[in-house]
Amino acid sequence: MNAEVIKGIMIPFLGTALGAAMVFFMKKSLGAMVQRALTGFAAGVMVAASVWSLIIPAIEQSENMGSFAFMPAVVGFWAGVLFLLALDGLIPHLHMMSEESEGPKTSLARTTMLVLAVVLHNLPEGMAVGVVYAGWLQGWDGVTLAGALALAIGIAIQNFPEGAIISMPLHAQGVSKGKSFVYGVLSGAVEPVGAFLTIIAARFVTALLPYLLSFAAGAMVYVVVEELIPEMSHGKHSNVGTIMFAAGFTVMMALDVALG
Repeated sequence: MNAEVIKGIMIPFLGTALGAAMVFFMKKSLGAMVQRALTGFAAGVMVAASVWSLIIPAIEQSENMGSFAFMPAVVGFWAGVLFLLALDGLIPHLHMMSEESEGPKTSLARTTMLVLAVVLHNLPEGMAVGVVYAGWLQGWDGVTLAGALALAIGIAIQNFPEGAIISMPLHAQGVSKGKSFVYGVLSGAVEPVGAFLTIIAARFVTALLPYLLSFAAGAMVYVVVEELIPEMSHGKHSNVGTIMFAAGFTVMMALDVALG
């Protein structure tokens, strides 16, 4: 595989790993307000990436359909939403600020279900990076290497606090620093795997690329609305999460336009 592609799909994973490593350098667990701020920032990045890096390119690549150029984006978007909805019901998981697990009843440990929740979150991000690099490899107009790199960097930026949000609370709950770090890293391992599989699939079904772009967007928006927005609005002073959402959105939008 192209060296630029390998580097690009590993950048988001590196962001998660570096964030998880904060468990070795910070003595206290993240405060509730800090977690809300970081979650809001991540949500903003994901929404901006869904629009600028995924939905708009999907529509642009379907211009030959005339007035129906929106159809691949609509179909793919809803497929992504329904796919995450199905995974949400099939995989047992526990969100960070919740006491009640979701999905099938299970005897899995709380830490395992926390990691599974982040894995569900990270899967569409990996797919998003993979499908944009697939578009670049296939020479799509409007999909540049710089634009794909911008998306990878944007996802990595929001993955950094996510890694810390996993590892540090786990350590605060009594898990060793080493295990907390490993759990944080493992939560992001699905991203390069998802990106790689998406690139392979796109090579065989080029006509589906607009659908895959919007599929990743739908999956990411589902995660934002179902998980991140409730977490960033939890408790008092939720306006901090809102401001950081706007900051994350702005950073990702600027990256995509400046580098794309």
